[in-house]
This record gives sequence, structure tokens and C-alpha cells, in this order.
Amino acid sequence: MSTAITFSEYGAPEVLRPTEVTPAEPGPGQVRIRVRAASVNPLDLKIRAGLMAKVAPADFPVTPGLDAAGVVVALGEGAEAAVGDEVLGSTVGGSYAEYAVLDRPVAKPAAMTWEVAASLVTVGQTAHRVLGQLGAQRGQTVLVHGAAGSVGFIAVQLAVARGISVVGTAAERDLERLTALGATAVRYGDGWLERVRSAVPGGVDFVFDAAGAGVLADSVALTGDAGKVITIADMAAQQHGVRFSAGSTAGADQGNPSLPELVQLAAAGELTVPIWHSYPLAEAARAHADLEAHRNRGKAVLLP
Repeated sequence: MSTAITFSEYGAPEVLRPTEVTPAEPGPGQVRIRVRAASVNPLDLKIRAGLMAKVAPADFPVTPGLDAAGVVVALGEGAEAAVGDEVLGSTVGGSYAEYAVLDRPVAKPAAMTWEVAASLVTVGQTAHRVLGQLGAQRGQTVLVHGAAGSVGFIAVQLAVARGISVVGTAAERDLERLTALGATAVRYGDGWLERVRSAVPGGVDFVFDAAGAGVLADSVALTGDAGKVITIADMAAQQHGVRFSAGSTAGADQGNPSLPELVQLAAAGELTVPIWHSYPLAEAARAHADLEAHRNRGKAVLLP
């Protein structure tokens, strides 16, 4: 037996409780790891609160968590790893636990911290996926809403590295961080549309909404085409004719081949994943409460 954080009903962070569980056996291509770090993602909070129940009803009890990093302790048939390897990847069955199962694990570079290894997976693949779906090319301009958030911050870096001009909306306190990445930083909130138009008189070609702050109507007006706007956070997307881009709730983007590339970029210092705070596994509820209160400036990580 081992410890995992589970919930058996939808609700506030307090429904998260330490529970004794039997570690799952890895299937074909999978490994079981001793978790060294598990990332807390906004989707975890939505699932716990029941906001995703219509899309993916929970089979209680649920162990939250999409991704983790740790040391391999057991192998499924055909797994491309060895016992003792340090790996990261998307989990099957949750990551808020002492042990977790990873699907198609990726080797963790020795110099990469456990916190960064766990935090890169979902947010990195999401940013990579949406930029690909937008189809932005060198010389074009992308507006990223929520550019200082975990997904937006990586999207800005990936876009700038590809020669794409980036405009990022964020809170006043984060504008300098975005400017340092090579983006044109614009304060979000009332009047953002006018501020963006003033900052880039030539207009923007695409919009990546990573914030979900009710900006879709104006974003469509800005590009002149709903097909040039994608959101990962606004459930009203369909009302505006905008694409909603989502990975699997059971391990986002497991089939996305971008993770090895993202790991290489981060290991080479060409991609930064800001880590805000690390919590003991038993304090998962506090981590959720802090994220819901928007106290974080970067990733929250659980350490079993």
C-alpha cells in the first residue's frame, strides 16, 4: 500500500484527502514510477470542482494529476525504459501519489530539477499544440492572452524562437517579465483591445487565449476571423465560432510527439518553466486553494 491524494465527491479543495491505495500495475509501453514531483494544473481544479463532469464524469474515488516525474520501479511490456531510470511524462490514473503510472515516459536530463520535469509536460505540450493548430509563421503576429500564465509563458517563448512576433496580455506586475522574453507586453483588463491596437498598429494575425477571461468576441473582431482564434480556457468558445483546444483529461496530449523536443529545449536553457512553490503531497488542498485564489506566479508542484 502507498499514499495518494483522492477525492470521492466534487467540491472545494477540502475534498482532497490522503488515502491508502494499492499502486497500479503498468500496462504495455508504460512504467510505474516512484513520484518525485507532480505538477498541479488548472484542469485539476476544474475536475475536482465538477466543472468537467459533463465532458468526463468522474469514477470516484479520483486521484488527480496529469503529469509527474520520478524514478522507474516497474515496467510494462515493451516499455522503453529500465528500472532506476529518471523519467517524466503523462500519468494514467493520476499523479498526486507516491507511485504513478506513466504512458510513454521521456528521459529526464540529469541537470533538470524534478519540479521542472513534472511541470513541463502538460503546459509545454498544450502551448506547442495550439501554436501548431494556429499555423502561425515567421513574420506573423500572435496575441497571447494570459501570457504570464504557465501555458502562455511557454507559448510566448516558443513563438519568439520561431521568429513570430508576440503580443502578450498580462497583469501590470508581469509586463516586464514578458518584455524580457521578447514580447510586446500589454496590460489586460478593461481597454485591452485599444491598448493592443495602439501597441501593434499593423494588427495581429492570430489569437491564443490561455486566460479564459471573456476576451473571445473582441479577439475575433481583432483578427476579423473566428478561425484565427483558439482558446484553451473559455467554455463559451462555440458561441463565438472559436475552436476550443483540449488534450485528454486522462493524460493530456499523450500522443503528442513534442515532449522530447520540449525537454531538450528546457535542458539547453532555451525554455524556462517558472516554478512558484512546492508543497508536500499532503498539502494538495492548500495548493489548489492557492491557485484558485490566483496567488501563484508560475507552477505549483507537489513533492511526495
